[in-house]
Parts: sequence; C-alpha cells; structure tokens
Amino acid sequence: MAEPNLDELKNKLSKLSWPMIYMFKFIVPSDNQKIALVESLFDDGAEVKHQPSEHGKYISITARQVMLSPDNVIEIYRKASYVEGIISL
Repeated sequence: MAEPNLDELKNKLSKLSWPMIYMFKFIVPSDNQKIALVESLFDDGAEVKHQPSEHGKYISITARQVMLSPDNVIEIYRKASYVEGIISL
C-alpha cells in the first residue's frame, strides 16, 4: 500500500503548540483483528472509544492521546494506513 501524503497535515500541525492532546478518528470494518491493529497504535494511557455503525458493518474508533510533536501524529497516521479498509478522518 502506498503511504498517504501527509505533508499538508504536518504543515498545519507544526503551527500548533506541542505537546498536546490530539484526537484521532478512524473507521474500520467490524473485524476484531483490524480493530486490534488500530488500538495497538496508541499507548496504554490513551482514551479509546468505539461506536458501531447503524448496521454493525463498521466501527468508528476515536482515540485521544498526548502527542509530543507533529511527527508523532504523522507516524500514527502512516502506521494506520496499512490497516486494510481503514478510513482516517
């Protein structure tokens, strides 16, 4: 899978004050392995919530975690891009 171009996001993030609590939001198919892969991107101290879609085909995963720099945020998005079927919001 080709890595996403995250240059624009990194540019926007670099204008913010770091460290900060950053909120990630992903949508993945309702597959326990894929959900576990996304959850593994975050530290134990991260606040992770799940919300199933109306028909249960997808799960929305929202995670809030203290991030030290824009590079840390970009790294999580890069790793997430390898989860098949993921949508990053």
